[in-house]
Amino acid sequence: MLKTQFKFDCHTEVDGEILLHLYDRMGIQKMASLLDGVFAFVLLDTANRKVFLGRDTYGVRPLFKLLTDDGFLAICSEGKGLTDISHAMSTPANIIPFLPGHVEVFNLKQNGKVQSVQMAPFHCCTQEPSHAVCDAVERLPSGFDEETVKSNIRALFENAVRKRLMANRRIGCLLSGGLDSSLVAATLVKLAKEEKFQYPIQTFSIGSEDSPDIIAARKVAAHIGSEHHEVNFTAEEGIQVVDEVIFHLETYDITTVRASVGMYLVSKYIREKTDSVVIFSGEGSDELTQGYIYFHKAPSAKAAAEDSIRLMKELYLFDVLRGDRTTAAHGLELRVPFLDHRFTAYYLNLPQEMRIPKHGIEKHLLRESFKGLNLIPDEILWRPKEAFSDGVMSVKKSWYSCLQDHLESKVNDEQMEKAQKIFPHNPPSTKEAFYFRQVFEKHYPGRAHWLPHFWMPRWIPATDPSARTLSIYKGSKKQ
Repeated sequence: MLKTQFKFDCHTEVDGEILLHLYDRMGIQKMASLLDGVFAFVLLDTANRKVFLGRDTYGVRPLFKLLTDDGFLAICSEGKGLTDISHAMSTPANIIPFLPGHVEVFNLKQNGKVQSVQMAPFHCCTQEPSHAVCDAVERLPSGFDEETVKSNIRALFENAVRKRLMANRRIGCLLSGGLDSSLVAATLVKLAKEEKFQYPIQTFSIGSEDSPDIIAARKVAAHIGSEHHEVNFTAEEGIQVVDEVIFHLETYDITTVRASVGMYLVSKYIREKTDSVVIFSGEGSDELTQGYIYFHKAPSAKAAAEDSIRLMKELYLFDVLRGDRTTAAHGLELRVPFLDHRFTAYYLNLPQEMRIPKHGIEKHLLRESFKGLNLIPDEILWRPKEAFSDGVMSVKKSWYSCLQDHLESKVNDEQMEKAQKIFPHNPPSTKEAFYFRQVFEKHYPGRAHWLPHFWMPRWIPATDPSARTLSIYKGSKKQ
């Protein structure tokens, strides 16, 4: 698109070449703002002695930076690639996640060291992206009457899925049987047929045999006609991989670790048993469309809208971190249409009252937008929110409960009494959290600041991030 739009004379088929042409003609800020996708880059301009770092708006692709006091710079897509670097200096080098949606500019000195001179945002989630001019969906009907809005949501969402169909490897889709992954999978199957793909779309669900997610995903797969794969796992199998999951995640956030186990195991299955490599998923929808059930307790539409933006800006610490690391650990490439720049900017600029839960149902506007189309079964379109880390196990006993029961014997009461002193930053308040932190510190000692705070619900008394622990939880009672 950019190559055609700006009539660049490209010499290779490599995606990254376009960056050089954009930078040469327009400069670093404009270059970054025109990139429609997920990325992390380093650009070295030896002629002008500059180094540039950049990362996509939501941080779907990871990037870590090590910068010493005397200007030694190292970068890596994961923190673990930097932790063993030793450099002559008085204090250990600080390694930090690079801030999404930003470009950092460094002066490059003659000795190869650098000096940071600017850190500036190139795009914010509420802004219409600069690359919209190159988009297939050019002008949307204006106005906020409900039918216009619903039509625009459908058009932008379908466009978000369509533009992500470019791939040299087979495309598949994670399918939990919840609203978000079901909309992605159904739209993907529909468009693959239109584009005459030479293979059926494979969908993948994971859970115990009687889990709500497995049952719901089965119904969706039958409805959309995908080649469906079910991965059954037991609590014991999940518990066995917690250590390696934390190693790949580089976090000790409670809900992220819980939810990552299932995603890690299903990704392992995809890699070992199928030839799908490019994997679509529903990440980002809950943050964008106010899908977490605590939004029912928001004091006002304004507060809910503000929290939605906060969640979007923190995605790189939680949900997209989980999505990227668990899939990339097995050599898969994650694609997340709900985080399309045009789609998110449009949704976040809708009137605040339109976006709040209605009639006791979260994501009401999104559900209404796809009502009556038979894209997915009605019971799935209106299925209540079920956290991925909860829905993979039976309603009788959640995955997090199995995990907590197992870890009860791994941490003793004496350790818990000293938790605040041992871990002053984000001290663990449960044995499960203590265990996660121990494993994290084993792999990444002294790097606890990579997580500024735990993910927790707002506006409601909560001591655990699981939706099933909240008084307003409805869950999948019918299933």
